[in-house]
Amino acid sequence: MKKTPLYETHTALGGKIINFGGWALPVQYSSILKEHHAVRNAAGLFDVSHMGEILIEGKDAQEYLQHMITNDISKMSQGRAVYSPMCYRNGGTVDDLLIYKLEENKYLLVVNASNTEKDYEWLMENCTSDDLLIKDVSSDYGLIAIQGPASQKILQKLTSTPLDEIRFFRFADNVEVGGVKAIVSRTGYTGEDGFELYVPSYQTVNLWDRIMEAGAGEGLVPAGLGARDTLRFEVALPLYGQELSPNISPLEAGLGRFVKLNKQDFIGKDALLRQAEEGLKRKLAGFEMVDKGMPRTGYKVLADEKEIGFVTSGGLAPTLKKNLGLALVNVQHSNLGDEFYVQVRGKSLKAKVVSTPFYAK
Repeated sequence: MKKTPLYETHTALGGKIINFGGWALPVQYSSILKEHHAVRNAAGLFDVSHMGEILIEGKDAQEYLQHMITNDISKMSQGRAVYSPMCYRNGGTVDDLLIYKLEENKYLLVVNASNTEKDYEWLMENCTSDDLLIKDVSSDYGLIAIQGPASQKILQKLTSTPLDEIRFFRFADNVEVGGVKAIVSRTGYTGEDGFELYVPSYQTVNLWDRIMEAGAGEGLVPAGLGARDTLRFEVALPLYGQELSPNISPLEAGLGRFVKLNKQDFIGKDALLRQAEEGLKRKLAGFEMVDKGMPRTGYKVLADEKEIGFVTSGGLAPTLKKNLGLALVNVQHSNLGDEFYVQVRGKSLKAKVVSTPFYAK
């Protein structure tokens, strides 16, 4: 398994290491529930160094990215981050990613760890310009995320840069945090306020230790992949491989606001336009279990004893203390209040469609 710069730190902290897409990462330290509640009420520190980073640089960089992604970055200013799906020609999803505008004609793409190689090859394959540099720089970066309402207070102890001036989906480059130069981005995957810090990989351990020291007495805990998943699930943020895949389009996943069908041609536009014009046949719906039972990824969803879809994510939402799920279902069964059945261990258990996100701070 691949290891992040923080592997030894995780084992020293008693992190329970699992294989996550070929990476040795902690699923939890104390418990998923404790780490989840710490992020909702104070702060949690996550190692996200497994995420991929791809640099795109050159005079055609904006035009090229506009062709590759579904969102519109034509009015994007330096210091902003934009979320976007990237699609195949049939409208299926290659990946969902963050785009950081570092300078004019220079962008950093942050992609899902398991997709880094695939994304890089897709970007290279569809590049027709000789003036573009496309480089996988993943090994250059360590990435730490501090998430939760106490994040700014904790991080501000380590930097003279006023963090309240970095707004949501904005970032500042070359910020000194605890003696380490970092890209400090007000982004995250938990539904809480927080920051993601991109640092030279050899400085990752140093910065992690400094943040943990600054968070002593503020409720900061190290948090693993388990809490990361329950937190993102409560706010219905998509996970690639579950809510998005080569077989699921961003429109079906409810990400229409990140698909700009009125911009110039991009890969997948024709297929997505057709989906929008003809009307979706299936879509992602949030649901709550009516009968007692735990929905899990892959479970079948039934109505009138016919299969109408499947659960993409499901489980206990710790903040809400409810068994909830996201399911890709036939569109006629996706309206608020609609009831269907989830097949849990051979039993058909009743569920009803509810609004998402399930939790909002």
